[in-house]
Amino acid sequence: MSIIILTIHILIAISLVFVILLQRSEGGGLGIGGGGQGGGFMTARGTANLLTRVTAFLAVAFFSTSIILAILSGRTAVEPSLLDEITSEAETSTQSPAIPTVPADQ
Repeated sequence: MSIIILTIHILIAISLVFVILLQRSEGGGLGIGGGGQGGGFMTARGTANLLTRVTAFLAVAFFSTSIILAILSGRTAVEPSLLDEITSEAETSTQSPAIPTVPADQ
């Protein structure tokens, strides 16, 4: 279950980076959204609104999968039980002590 959610989480993260890089920045740096030409599929304003909404959706999905993964990792942490501690102590105490040897010349 956690592997599926982790895979979805990674895909969302990659998509989020891609969508953020597509957006037009204030300085016009990395934005490749098509500029202000009127011959495109959508207007510059419509593209900006679409990318903003997609970014918000991906951000919510990213945080949701992060919380789900944190909850799942907390549940899978196994603490040692009392029986495990007793059996480990029993294994160390069953070793026989060394028998002193008596020298042969006495």
